[in-house]
Amino acid sequence: MCGIVGYIGNKDATKILMDGLKRLEYRGYDSAGIAILKEGNISIYKEPGKMSGLEKVLQEKPVFGNIGIGHTRWATHGAPNQKNAHPHTDYYNKIALIHNGIIENHQSIKTKLSAGGYKFRTDTDTEALANLISEFYKNGTSLDEAVRSALSQVEGTFGIVVLAHDDPDTLVAARRGSPLVVGIGEGENIIASDVSAIISHTKNVSYLDDNEVAVITRDGVDIKTIDNHKVNKRVEEISFDLDEIEKGGFEHFMLKEIMEQPQTIEDAMRGRLLVEEGTAHLGGIQNEIDSLLYAPKILFTACGTSWHSALIGEYLIEDLVRTSVEVEYASEFRYRDPVIERGSVSFVITQSGETADTLAALREAKRKGAKVLGVCNVVGSTIARESDAGVYLHAGPEVGVASTKAFTSQVTVLSLLSLLLARMRNMGASKGIEIVNEMKSLPQKVTKILEDHEIIKNIAAEYHKSQNFLYLGRGYNFPVALEGALKLKEISYIHAEGYPAAEMKHGPIALIDENMPVVFIATKDSTYEKIMSNIEEVKARNGRIIAIATEGDNEIGRLADHVIYVPATMEFLTPILTIIPLQLLAYYIAIMRGCDVDQPRNLAKSVTVE
Repeated sequence: MCGIVGYIGNKDATKILMDGLKRLEYRGYDSAGIAILKEGNISIYKEPGKMSGLEKVLQEKPVFGNIGIGHTRWATHGAPNQKNAHPHTDYYNKIALIHNGIIENHQSIKTKLSAGGYKFRTDTDTEALANLISEFYKNGTSLDEAVRSALSQVEGTFGIVVLAHDDPDTLVAARRGSPLVVGIGEGENIIASDVSAIISHTKNVSYLDDNEVAVITRDGVDIKTIDNHKVNKRVEEISFDLDEIEKGGFEHFMLKEIMEQPQTIEDAMRGRLLVEEGTAHLGGIQNEIDSLLYAPKILFTACGTSWHSALIGEYLIEDLVRTSVEVEYASEFRYRDPVIERGSVSFVITQSGETADTLAALREAKRKGAKVLGVCNVVGSTIARESDAGVYLHAGPEVGVASTKAFTSQVTVLSLLSLLLARMRNMGASKGIEIVNEMKSLPQKVTKILEDHEIIKNIAAEYHKSQNFLYLGRGYNFPVALEGALKLKEISYIHAEGYPAAEMKHGPIALIDENMPVVFIATKDSTYEKIMSNIEEVKARNGRIIAIATEGDNEIGRLADHVIYVPATMEFLTPILTIIPLQLLAYYIAIMRGCDVDQPRNLAKSVTVE
């Protein structure tokens, strides 16, 4: 959530900032603004709503300069209006500031500064920080010293970039809990909250860590801690190309990413399946295998879609490895003082690697003595760096706010992990080889499902005006029901709930009538007969049934109003297939309702505040 871009160099900063902010639109926002410094004057333009409003203003009143900052805001403190949009200035209009995160002690800062004559013009916590920096800056200190002094008094999270009209050749950036990355160029440098805003200018970057402050000029970047200790940062190369964050001819990023899944699933397995040995190799956690095999308990913490993949991971490891697994919402984990046994291993699962709640859970697990392993998509992210070890998804950039390809990649990686541990514990080679060969066939089977998208589109046309949906599954497909319901509510704004199918009779059955679409994940597996009974119960109450079924199942057609078939696979691998039609169903329903599927209202791609 929120996007930050700052530029200093010899080019038109306005164009670079606007292009960068457009690259960050996917993160979710409700206002946008830029500040340009030229000839000692700071010009600020900001507008509520989408970037198009800011673009229109800049067309009418163009501004040029070689240093500036830009921001897309996701409102926390104060309504999403022009007054509260970033950048913010101090009371004396000498500095401009953009900020991601939350200043928790902003009210006490405001009270103290108000007593000294400062007046506040917005409802934001950010303005308190701008004036606190100003208080130190007006006493003759350098801009970076003023920033460091102010941040030493701040409680909360921040990713900030500051410019001052008295210091026209410097940007100062700092982070604590909110990501920032510096792009290293020639005669120019750029700072952003995401490498997608940098990649068109340079592939050489340095990631700031918590409590680090970067002084950025045209000729270089100097990084210190808030306590003024020099930091030597490694320069890394961005691992993807610009075309990976383009739509590539698709109408929406979400559709592109759904259609990419045969490739991303294959990429998650590439080099990790050992066919002859019937096992997997995960180099990132190779040194932690003993910790996993002898752990009294394995803990998964995650949020949203990643939490659903963690539930599947629980089923996988308990089923194949016979190790106790517990799944926790990361947002609850740190606050309930969880009991972690000595020797336990905690996995944190995240697409972005920056989710604030998941990062907090990681740190809490470490404090309690657990070994912490990461399952993450973004190379160089905070969670990737702070985990003791981990596995990358290799799904490539996921731009659509509603996660699709990252989910199937997460489940694929968790399947590899379970296979690896099971082979080392109790699974024979012949069974392992059978699983490896089946996993290798998954991309082709996903392709087959995607080729039938017109069938799913026709079903969407019949139900896109519905106001409620129920999703039901059993066993491995219960988390798929949760994820399918989440996808629908995220992008179409239809109320949808996922349940274990057996729980329907304990309450939700009261909702079922001729106007209620009920989606069953009813593949031919160990729960098939039971879920068919649940379908009969819904049919008896005139519910409209959409079934996800295994190819060749002719029986289900007599009960379901619509059937979407998926290829047969091993039971524990079915979620990788059954989620695909549910992603497409949500996508087509949302499109038919006129919703913005890539940037759904109120949502952000990377939730970097608690």
